[in-house]
Amino acid sequence: MKSFALGAAIYFVIWWIVLFAVLPWGVQSQDEAGEVLPGSDPGAPTRPLLLKKVIATTLVSAAIMVLGYVALSFGWINNLFPAGLIQLRH
Repeated sequence: MKSFALGAAIYFVIWWIVLFAVLPWGVQSQDEAGEVLPGSDPGAPTRPLLLKKVIATTLVSAAIMVLGYVALSFGWINNLFPAGLIQLRH
């Protein structure tokens, strides 16, 4: 259970970091589109496309998680963690 909880926590942190990296993708401000709504900020996006960004974030985070797990499984990054923090089943 400790390994699952740790993996979920690491995935959660990776997901949020990747989300902030993905948020600017494809953004067009109201000012750039020439359609500034009264009372809104000109820098606000016209179409934020949040569902696509959440899906992209989930896929990129999963790929990062898999790469990290593979690197840990093959012993490429074993010395980065204190002894006993992460125990792999062999």
